[in-house]
Amino acid sequence: MLFSTKAEYGVRLMIELGRQPGSTPISLNSVAEAENLPLSYLEHLVAKLRKAELVTSTRGAHGGYRLAKPATEIRMDDVVQALEGQIAPMECFHETPEGRVLCSHEDNSAGGCATKLLWTRVQNGVNKALAGTTLAELVEFSTPHPPPAAEARDKPPVVHAL
Repeated sequence: MLFSTKAEYGVRLMIELGRQPGSTPISLNSVAEAENLPLSYLEHLVAKLRKAELVTSTRGAHGGYRLAKPATEIRMDDVVQALEGQIAPMECFHETPEGRVLCSHEDNSAGGCATKLLWTRVQNGVNKALAGTTLAELVEFSTPHPPPAAEARDKPPVVHAL
């Protein structure tokens, strides 16, 4: 299953917003420069994220975009669905509002779609991974940490008494 650049660039945009201290707004131009992404494409993506109430905007000289809620409360399934729409491993899959997965091939066969079980499991796995990942986790993962050797070198040695 391949996600488009909408998901890739949109998640990178969200991580950059999550890196901002407090609720400081950041301009899309700053995000575009920091992440080396096209500004015009980010404008398109941020509109979808605003509609999904994941980001807010502030006008003015010190305006820009910021997260609409804490990064710990933003799950990646919400971000990806806001950008990509319904997540499905195959084009024939359609999820009902009740959460049932329908396959357009089921009408062609009395026994149902032979591969539906496999693709349903794939879809459930992807959804579970996205729902189980918060923006805060991605921000933390992407933050550089000093190597363990440097930490040990900077600390005084521990001396144990006998």
